[in-house]
Amino acid sequence: MASLWSPGIFLAHVLALLLKALPPVILAETNVYIVYMGDKLHDEPELVRESHHELLADIVGSKEAAKESILYSYKHGFSGFAAVLTKSQEKLIADFPGVVGVVRNRIISSHTTRSWDFLQVPQLVDRISTGHSGAGAIIGVMDTGIWPESKSFRDEGMAEVPSRWRGICQEGEGFNRSHCNRKIIGARWYIKGYEAEFGKLNASDGDEFLSPRDAGGHGTHTSSTATGGLVENASFMGLARGLARGGAPSAWLAVYKVCWATGGCAEADVLAAFDDAIFDGVDVLSVSLGSAPPLATYVEDAVAIGSFYAVAKGISVVCSAGNSGPYPQTITNTAPWVVTVAASTIDRAFPTIITLGNNQTIVGQALYTGKNGDTFHPIVYGEEIVADDSDEDSARSCDSGSLNATLARGKVILCFESRSQRSNTIARRTVLDVKGVGLIFAQSPTKDVTLSLDIPCIQVDFAIGTYLLTYMESSRNPVVKFSFTKTVVGQQISPEVAFFSSRGPSSISATVLKPDIAAPGVNILASWSPASSPAIIDNEARPLDFKIESGTSMSCPHISGVVALLKAAHPKWSPAAIKSALITTASIEDEYGQKTVAEGAPHKQADPFDYGGGHVDPDRAMHPGLVFDMDTSDYIRFLCALGYNNSAISLMTRTRTRCKKSTTFLVNLNLPSITIPELKQNLTVSRTVTNVGPITSIYVARVLAPAGTRVTVEPSVLSFDSTRKKIKFKVTFCSMLRIQGRYSFGNLFLEDGFHVVRIPLIVRTVIDDFYAQI
Repeated sequence: MASLWSPGIFLAHVLALLLKALPPVILAETNVYIVYMGDKLHDEPELVRESHHELLADIVGSKEAAKESILYSYKHGFSGFAAVLTKSQEKLIADFPGVVGVVRNRIISSHTTRSWDFLQVPQLVDRISTGHSGAGAIIGVMDTGIWPESKSFRDEGMAEVPSRWRGICQEGEGFNRSHCNRKIIGARWYIKGYEAEFGKLNASDGDEFLSPRDAGGHGTHTSSTATGGLVENASFMGLARGLARGGAPSAWLAVYKVCWATGGCAEADVLAAFDDAIFDGVDVLSVSLGSAPPLATYVEDAVAIGSFYAVAKGISVVCSAGNSGPYPQTITNTAPWVVTVAASTIDRAFPTIITLGNNQTIVGQALYTGKNGDTFHPIVYGEEIVADDSDEDSARSCDSGSLNATLARGKVILCFESRSQRSNTIARRTVLDVKGVGLIFAQSPTKDVTLSLDIPCIQVDFAIGTYLLTYMESSRNPVVKFSFTKTVVGQQISPEVAFFSSRGPSSISATVLKPDIAAPGVNILASWSPASSPAIIDNEARPLDFKIESGTSMSCPHISGVVALLKAAHPKWSPAAIKSALITTASIEDEYGQKTVAEGAPHKQADPFDYGGGHVDPDRAMHPGLVFDMDTSDYIRFLCALGYNNSAISLMTRTRTRCKKSTTFLVNLNLPSITIPELKQNLTVSRTVTNVGPITSIYVARVLAPAGTRVTVEPSVLSFDSTRKKIKFKVTFCSMLRIQGRYSFGNLFLEDGFHVVRIPLIVRTVIDDFYAQI
């Protein structure tokens, strides 16, 4: 973030004149920069836009040049603009009064049914009177667009578009106003930031649409997961057949296409979508995208900036956690004002039988419905058919170019996961390149099944992979055949945290527990774009209307749907209150009452850095009893405690702010969890709870302390009545360790005999001057 304690505007004018006097031939190349100016000075959008033109005109020489340079003026929810600038111009404008910071336009990426039955979210017809269908809520989805013809977006039974809605149905290639209806009530698309980085997008080849229409499928999938209507007999090529529906099927949908099937989402476009969504009047924003660590600061990250102002307007923002697990500190979208969602499994499996030449059978998992089901094929180990210019280690995992094409042709190839190749994506492509007819990929156990539309790809664990090797070594002509994949429900222990789901703690604000919550994100069936890569079945291309996908991109819209249900049932609850209800009522046990497991190498008992508060429980979240509430002033004090200066904070809110230099507020932020990354001896933190249950209630505190700590609560009994709706209490942590410790976990329970409000406790003991002692 650029410092605001800078030379005055007079010096900036002088430097700008000198810059304009340079010969054009030596001017530096241009890039897109986002100029963030905090809260708006004016309520009138055109006045805000005009102020951007005037500011930039001082740099580029004229208002005409400024208008040509600016891609977007952010003027509804906050103030700022994205513009094409040279590096010298960027440095000049960063020193202007009124500018919080200037950052380069980055390209971020998306984080890529039975799941709602698994969550026990009832169908619309069963619970329509209690708001469990999301009626009255508007969900905005930022993604790759929408396929409006999908059955999930029919508007039968939908209410009329609400009068409060101010959005538009933006036309474009293959998309006009008729594609919006009482379900899809708004659609916009953003490409200026993307094209500024990659050049004009050529949509003539059919790989994209210059419109809200979805060419990749990802946005259609996430939108239908959050708010799709009921579709009978939905399946992926016969698999996972059943009733498909979104979490809030009666909620309205607003589409913001910020990501492109050709790859990536520009932050300048993402900020423009946030700005419009705030103006349009959405209630929930579902954002299945982000960037991997190192993380930008909260005043340099587009999602953090846009969501800050959205939440300030009462909009709940739900974000994906990222797909870089199971490694620690890989979590993204870590701002305390957003809901960050991890991915978990459901109880649906896709077993696939492999028959060996000796009539023995083994079971893997796949999504295999194609040909070759009754035919035996020779099987060979990748290490035994290494290409001349490769090596055995690479061939063992079927790295690119590692296999001998002559020896691999017409065979099933057995490959093993390596440290550098965790999934079968590269191996599958390698086998396809050498004309192999199938892949068996031995890997660490996971329930995430990789889709292969061209050749059979069967996933097995290392034990089965080793068993196959033994068979191959003992047989003169080893052969295998595959049976078609089956769909099995209710025979797989779930939920478990997905292997790929990014883990905490946060690498930018360790006192904020991330992720917040876990939701289904593995093998999720939802609507798809037929324009995306078709399935090749028996040499025939078949477009897909539904597809199975995995990722925190899939878990994010599950929570967006649940948030819409909560918004519909409790319209006066703040985004913080809704987030609190999700976290304090979440489950940390599987269907059989055992502690939830996190997939990994090896699997382990899950902890808050895997799933936050736990696995979402929508019904319990409807009636949390108590909530931990916050507003913008709390987030401002949080930013102050992180060290942002007074001027930057004042610009963000357009109110004079004097930050206190105490960092204790970081642990006292009124979150529904307590995370202490450095407990040296004793520490007391405070929290305030608001009663949203019966007016007269008495809650008693119960503690399961993190290992190595003693925890006390004062007062230990919280009594609410008609005059006492909020109560502040203190939690004191005392370290009983005299060694440098790792993180340990516990829980604080507040119970009234009906509600159980569970607050995760996360503590890491450290020793004063530890490093000075070694």
